[in-house]
Amino acid sequence: MQEKQKSAVVAFGGNALMGEDGNSTYKEQMVKTDIMCTKLLTLFNMGYRILITHGNGPQVGNFLMQQECLAENVPPMPLDACNAMTQGQIGYMIEQRLRNTFTKNKIDKPIIVFITQVVVAKDDPAFNNPTKFIGPFFNKEQSDKLSRDEGWLMREDSGRGFRRIVASPKPLDIIEKKEIAEMSDKDFVVIACGGGGIPVLRDEKNMLKGVPAVIDKDFAAERIGSYIGAELLLLITPVDRVAINFGKPEQKFISQMTMQEAQQYLKEGHFPPGSMGPKMQAAIEFLQAGGKKAIITSLDCIESAIKGEGGTQIINSH
Repeated sequence: MQEKQKSAVVAFGGNALMGEDGNSTYKEQMVKTDIMCTKLLTLFNMGYRILITHGNGPQVGNFLMQQECLAENVPPMPLDACNAMTQGQIGYMIEQRLRNTFTKNKIDKPIIVFITQVVVAKDDPAFNNPTKFIGPFFNKEQSDKLSRDEGWLMREDSGRGFRRIVASPKPLDIIEKKEIAEMSDKDFVVIACGGGGIPVLRDEKNMLKGVPAVIDKDFAAERIGSYIGAELLLLITPVDRVAINFGKPEQKFISQMTMQEAQQYLKEGHFPPGSMGPKMQAAIEFLQAGGKKAIITSLDCIESAIKGEGGTQIINSH
């Protein structure tokens, strides 16, 4: 019997494809996507089958702003539809740049992009406690004005400025999971669960309906990774490594931690919700479900992190 090929889920944060202020042009995002695709060649060369997912926090926030600016002339789309649009747009961008990377490197490998719906619970407490940052950064004065004039919920994001926050329910199920797994098994490079997936509710008749929220892509990456039996979960963020006591004098970067240490740091409040918290939680859940390793690192450090020489490696000590 042929041995099952090892697989990896690579999750790119929407921020990893944008500039520091969250206002990158489409061309600038394509440049970062080109870099990302080139760095992924290391995984292909190591024999991994790859599933790519991505965030959309900055992109969907910007898109919502465009919708609201034109609301008097064009009826704005709801948040779930905006998720679908940015999922398609970023998926198209990644697929195109990855195909170009394959062409340059004489690689013949099929790619498929799934517009993915992800089921959430109607009574998820996240709907009453929004934590997911979307869109660009604003200063305090701009933030107060947006709260007052637009009714936006705003919060400071890691000392970098204020951003809009929306509900971020946990993913329960992935509607297209069987199709995704089938294509992955056939050695397609799959791009799926973009932006965490389009959040939907299932009613008592099993009918689906979109809901206004943004699912954290790290949790969606864990769900699909665990479903397809991936060995590696690679979470790409703006930072090279994870730190405890972030932003404090005693700040310390961590190169490797066990799942148990990650659980302890999370419990101690080192990783806030809406930023590093979901990444650590997703890494822990991935390892608990049978994954071998989770890595958190930046776009620049992907290659060294894959080789075990960079990033933060989270392993199951048992």
